Amino acid sequence: MTAPIKIAPSILSADFGRLTEEIAAIGRGGADLVHVDVMDGHFVPNLTIGPMIVKVAKAASDTPLDVHLMISNAERYLRDYIEAGADILTVHAEGVTHLHGAIQQIRALGAKACVALNPGTGFEAVDCLLEDLDMVLVMTVNPGFGGQSFIESCLPKIERLREAAVARGLDLDIEVDGGVKVDNVHRVASAGANVIVSGSGVFKSDDYAKTISELRQRGKRPAMYI
Repeated sequence: MTAPIKIAPSILSADFGRLTEEIAAIGRGGADLVHVDVMDGHFVPNLTIGPMIVKVAKAASDTPLDVHLMISNAERYLRDYIEAGADILTVHAEGVTHLHGAIQQIRALGAKACVALNPGTGFEAVDCLLEDLDMVLVMTVNPGFGGQSFIESCLPKIERLREAAVARGLDLDIEVDGGVKVDNVHRVASAGANVIVSGSGVFKSDDYAKTISELRQRGKRPAMYI
């Protein structure tokens, strides 16, 4: 059975002067998740937001928050972000010392647990943890900035994750973040991803609802667009 396609617009590309309006707009437009990128200027070369903005995002819409921690020592801050409103909390395999412990803590605090893999990190980093995860996020750009080009060589990693999930009978979401737009979403969906993060692809479009719908439809029937 094919996993349902979910669209998670990244607010990194939103107009922060109208942030609550932007979040409400993608919710009305059919977004399944609101993707929130947290960067610390250390793990990645950019600074973004903290728990207070997550609280603002939570109050702006009923759409679940998909909070992506691109920070060093993420295990120190798990409770802060979950209490602020994260429904799904993602930590990087490269940024956590005790990855299994962080996953267990996220779940104990009541959120869904996800691990992100940078383009240079292989499937093996999460192979023995898949049964403990709700989702794996495959970065298809180097993290830190929006608007980058999709890295094609990440596709086999997505395929391997989906193959492992199917072989083990796991209900695992596979999320892809980085350079995904209407014209290439079929590639990641064909590889096995079912959660699509798109920042500029949505927020730089003229019609959020139309773009979200088109991303979902092309992801559902990827073979039509190859």
